[in-house]
Amino acid sequence: MMMLEKPFAVGKFVVSPLSRLESSGQYSSSVSIRRGMHDRLFRFVPRFATRDGALLYAIAEGRTWLHEQVGNA
Repeated sequence: MMMLEKPFAVGKFVVSPLSRLESSGQYSSSVSIRRGMHDRLFRFVPRFATRDGALLYAIAEGRTWLHEQVGNA
């Protein structure tokens, strides 16, 4: 497993960046954000030429979402 694909903790949340090779040859990007038994899955529209690009995008979007949630708490 590549380092970018590993889940990581941010406070009480576990962030899991995900990528998938599409039939077009590009990679899609999504992120799972879990707290306890609740899990949110976000899928993103942009497609990427590389798996790393898709995973970095998922990580950035996950961190942005968490920052907004913590800031609003």
